[in-house]
Amino acid sequence: MAKNRREAMRDLGWRLEALGWDVAAAILGVAPIDAASNVGGFLLRTLGPLTPTHRTVMRNLRLAFPEWTDAQRRRVAGDHWESIGRTFFEFFMVPRIVADESRIERVNFEHVLAVALQGGPVIGVSGHFANFEIMGAALLKLGLDGQLAYRPTNNPYVDARIRESRAAYGLKLSVTKGREGGRELMATLAKGMSVAFLVDQKYREGPAVPFFGHLVNTQPAAVRWALRFGVDLQTMSIQRLKGARYRVTIHEPIKIENTGCKAADLEAGLAKVNAFLEARIREAPAQWWWVHRRFPDALYAELAAKGL
Repeated sequence: MAKNRREAMRDLGWRLEALGWDVAAAILGVAPIDAASNVGGFLLRTLGPLTPTHRTVMRNLRLAFPEWTDAQRRRVAGDHWESIGRTFFEFFMVPRIVADESRIERVNFEHVLAVALQGGPVIGVSGHFANFEIMGAALLKLGLDGQLAYRPTNNPYVDARIRESRAAYGLKLSVTKGREGGRELMATLAKGMSVAFLVDQKYREGPAVPFFGHLVNTQPAAVRWALRFGVDLQTMSIQRLKGARYRVTIHEPIKIENTGCKAADLEAGLAKVNAFLEARIREAPAQWWWVHRRFPDALYAELAAKGL
């Protein structure tokens, strides 16, 4: 009985979250793009530092940039909250944003288009930079056919809405976890279609490789598939220029060496991926999602013990 009651309350909470999502979608779907982005940025810049998550943000900045002063970290944290607020509000406006060519600057797109035209699969890797939704939509608008490997949200009703929103601008989603997800990814790549991975979130089971001077467990799927299909990893990133305007960049691919030693090749490839992510974060620190507990739990415990 108690279990059923907990499940009913959880389901009610999920449905209320989905209702809030629908209200936001209805309002932001027709709101002026720049005004809505500005409001989202202002709200999260104001409210973000008041949330418990702000402590995680500050600890992450301390772990990544120990040489910074507290004033520098607070400034970047504030800019980071503004970027997240803009991204939340812009999620409901992605098709309209991408339709306006003046809002997106594309750099080196010819590299990924050349690979796609040859009929081979493109395995893309990136992270949660600025508004990463715009990055995928900008690529799809050029005619690339592919999927984003992702982890579903805990709320199934909101997850269904996210899928529908992304489908509206042509983005297909593929779950990475479990055997079914693996088979789906294999079938996608075998058809010559592209797959993109956001590889910067916490992943407890992955190999520990360097990231900002710390060994962190890292999602290995992209490198594993690159080794299996004998292809390089195509790196890409996005930066917010001003307001709801962006630069999407295709970077040099990461060469994945296949020496026959699976574990060593996997670790070497992941180290290159993390080096790429770290370089992009250092270029625009406020535009990465510092809300993730990306580093080992022991490091957060040490900071907590020091009252930080």
